[in-house]
Amino acid sequence: MTSSEDPGAEDPKELRFAAPRLRRAALVTGGARGLGRAMAMRIAAEGRDVVIADLLEEQGKQTAKEIAALGQRAIFCLTDVTIEEEVHSAVEAAIHAFKRLDILVCAAGVLGLEAPFHEQSAKQFSKVMSINVNGVYHAHQAAIPHMREGGWGRCVTITSGARRGSPTQVPYAVSKAAVYTLVQSLGNAYSAEGVFVNGVEPGRVLTDMVVPRFSPEHIANPGNPLGRYSDPEEVAEVAEFLCSERNTYTTGSIWSVKGASG
Repeated sequence: MTSSEDPGAEDPKELRFAAPRLRRAALVTGGARGLGRAMAMRIAAEGRDVVIADLLEEQGKQTAKEIAALGQRAIFCLTDVTIEEEVHSAVEAAIHAFKRLDILVCAAGVLGLEAPFHEQSAKQFSKVMSINVNGVYHAHQAAIPHMREGGWGRCVTITSGARRGSPTQVPYAVSKAAVYTLVQSLGNAYSAEGVFVNGVEPGRVLTDMVVPRFSPEHIANPGNPLGRYSDPEEVAEVAEFLCSERNTYTTGSIWSVKGASG
């Protein structure tokens, strides 16, 4: 008998949205500053405990303090995402501190050298790939088993429009294309077990990776339809949704936060 036939039956759709919110725990790589910090703060503001995994110890500990000021538990874990064992240690730190891991945000990344392809070295390529791709790979491999065990998980990785190709950012472009494919590959792998994997693709955001690359005049008027670059918090808002219980039907997708189409 369906709920429409039985007035007393509970609608499964209503149950999904009315389910009690658990105290979730999140791991944010690159969470010490920039987009990672903004996403860590936004996720914490919704009642989640957070591990900040980063190489920037002073800034990472400061972000953890700011999260604690919101009433959430937070720890900093010194982590080089290129080293598999350190990423697994960060995940284990979350399990030890919070007894669970439900959310993974991969924001650690580097732009690398901006130069024509013939001036790029294999060493530079390997460095960018090691951080931007291997780091994301390590994090998902370490986190997803715990999410599967708990029957619920949300993963979000920062990608970039550079994945479509950039003649002066070849290593970065290739790395972000790889991340795009990783998200799509994992999107359906564990969705039946309640683990969703998505990406967020921002346009240029006012962070210390972007601002130094452009003149003040360009920053003030970048020529896009909205007439400005985004703040990190605007990207974090989308990431928080994808990491939340409100996301009940989105996996394997890349969400654009660009202020323009195309």
